[in-house]
Amino acid sequence: MSLIPLANRQALVRKALEASHVDGFFLPRGDEFMGEYVAPYAERLAWLTGFTGSAGMAILLRDKAAVFSDGRYTSQLRDQVDASQWECLHVTNEPPGTWLAANGKGLRIGYDPRLVSEVQLNALIGDGHEFVALDANPIDAAWSDKPLPPESEVRFQEEAFSGEDSLSKRRKIGGALRKAGQEAMLVCDPTSLAWLLNIRGDDVPHTPVVLAFGILHHDASLEVFVDISRFSPDAAVSFRAVSILPPQDLPERLKALNGQVVRFDPAQTGLWFIQTLSEAGAKLARGVDLCALPRACKNETEQNGARKVHLTDSTALCRFLHFVSREGTGLRETRLAEILNDFRAASPDYHGESFPAISAVGPNAALPHYRALPGEDRVLEANQVYLIDSGGQYSAGTTDVTRTIWNGPDAPPAALCDAFTRVLKGNIALARARFPAGTTGHRLDALARYALWQAGLDYDHGTGHGIGSYLSVHEGPQNISSVARPIGLEAGMILSDEPGYYLPGEYGIRLENLLLVRPAPVKAKTAFLEFEVLGFAPFDRTLIMASLLEPEELRWLNAYHEDTLARIGPLLDETDRTWLAAACAPITN
Repeated sequence: MSLIPLANRQALVRKALEASHVDGFFLPRGDEFMGEYVAPYAERLAWLTGFTGSAGMAILLRDKAAVFSDGRYTSQLRDQVDASQWECLHVTNEPPGTWLAANGKGLRIGYDPRLVSEVQLNALIGDGHEFVALDANPIDAAWSDKPLPPESEVRFQEEAFSGEDSLSKRRKIGGALRKAGQEAMLVCDPTSLAWLLNIRGDDVPHTPVVLAFGILHHDASLEVFVDISRFSPDAAVSFRAVSILPPQDLPERLKALNGQVVRFDPAQTGLWFIQTLSEAGAKLARGVDLCALPRACKNETEQNGARKVHLTDSTALCRFLHFVSREGTGLRETRLAEILNDFRAASPDYHGESFPAISAVGPNAALPHYRALPGEDRVLEANQVYLIDSGGQYSAGTTDVTRTIWNGPDAPPAALCDAFTRVLKGNIALARARFPAGTTGHRLDALARYALWQAGLDYDHGTGHGIGSYLSVHEGPQNISSVARPIGLEAGMILSDEPGYYLPGEYGIRLENLLLVRPAPVKAKTAFLEFEVLGFAPFDRTLIMASLLEPEELRWLNAYHEDTLARIGPLLDETDRTWLAAACAPITN
C-alpha cells in the first residue's frame, strides 16, 4: 500500500498536525461516503495503524495512541497492530470517548469534517475536550504515495434487474420530501445513489457503486456530482430530470440551497456538508435517508432475481464442498478461496466476490472476520474444522453464505458436534420464525442464541444483516442483533441468518443462509410475516448430533436437504449430484 515504513507513520502524522495547533487527531475507518468498503486511496486507518478490518477508528495524541474495533476483529487487531505504538481496544468495552477522558482534559482534537459524521462526533464529545474541524487531513499530508481516487465506468442497471425506473423512484422519494415539508435531500450514501439512479460502478472493492454525491429535490430532479465522461452510453437512459455536474461544483450547489429545508442523515453525512449548508443559510432537517427503506424492501423483480442467483450460487458452493471433501486436504486457505471463486466465475452473470472470502482452517476459524493472506495462511489437514464464509455479486442480486465442515476421516470430537448442533438449532429457529409485521430484528435475535445459551455459550457479533440487490452485502437499515434498532421487518427485506460459536485457539463455527421476508399464511387480526430461505447447500451431517434436535427441527432439516437436492441436483454433473444425494440423505434421531 505504501513505501513509507509503518513504524514511521505516527511521527509523520504528528508532524503534519503541528501546524494545526491541536493535541491529537480522530480518524474513522470510513471514507467521505461513510461506506464499509473503501477504495485504496481512502484506506487511511490501514495506512496509519496496519489494521485492515472493515470497522474501526483511531485516536492519535501527542504521546499516546489507540485503535478501536468490535468483537469481530479483536484478534486481528492484536495480530496486525504494533502494541508498542498503539493500544488495541474493544470499541464497546472501552469506547473512544471513555479512552479520551482517561488520557487528558481540555484537549483540542482535530478531525477531518469530510470523514466524520455528526453521530460519530457526538459520541466523542465530553470532559471539556474541544473538537476542531481541520482544513487538511494530516494523514493525506503524510501519505506521500497515496493512490489516486478511482474512476470506473458508470453502468446502467437495466430495469429487468431493478424492477423500477429511476424517475419513478425519485418521484416517490420527492413526494416523501414534500410530505415532510422539505425541499431537498442530500444523497451521501453511494448505495442509495446507485439504487435511486439505477447505476452501478466499480469504485470500491466488492460493492458495485460509484463514489459520488447527489442532491435530490422535491420535484424529483436530481443533481449528481461525478465526471460525465465516466458514464457508459447506456447509462444515459437514466438521465431524465438528472443533472450530471463536475464534483468541484458541489460547494456552490450546496450554497444555492440557502433558505431551503434540506434533509440529511446525520449518521451518513460528513460534517463538512452541515457546515457548508449552515453557512449558506439553509435550514437543516435531520432524518433517515429516505432511500434506505424502499431500497431494503425488494420489489418482485428483485426478489425473483435473488431466488435465481441463489440457485446459481448454491450450485457453485455445492461443487466446492464436494471438491473439498475429495481434494481439499493439503490445500492452503487462500487456494481454497480461489477455487470457490472459480466455481462461481463459471456463471456469465458473476461479477466477483461480495466481500473477501473468509476461508479459515482450525484455529483461524475462531476469528469471525479472519482474512487469509498468501504465505501466512494455514493448510487444511485431516481432522480439522474448515469454515468458508463467502458471497458473490451477480447482475440480479448479491449472495452471502457460510458453511462449516469437518475434514475427517476420524470422527469429530463430541464437544465440537454439540456446539455445531446448537449453532444449527439457532439457524433453524430463526429460519422457522413467524412474527407480527413490524417486529424488529432485535426481538428475534434471541431465537438464534437460545440453544447456545443453554450450554453457557454465545457469540460476539450480530445474527443477521441486510443484503442489497447487486449492491452492498451489508445493507441497512434492518438487522438482527442483540443491539436494538427501531426498524421493523417488512416484506421484501433480505437478511442473513448466521449464528456462530468460536473457541479461541481451537475452532470456529458459523452457519449462514439468506432469508427473504414474506407474508405468512396465518389468519390473524394483524399481518404476520415469515422467512423464505434463499440458499441451498447441505449442513455437514458429520457434525450434527441428531439427539440434540427436537422432532420439528429434524423435520425442517430433512425437508431443507430434500429441497436442496431437488433444486440443485439437476444443475450438477453426475458425480457432484451423487455426492449431494448422500450429503442430503435423511437424518434420523
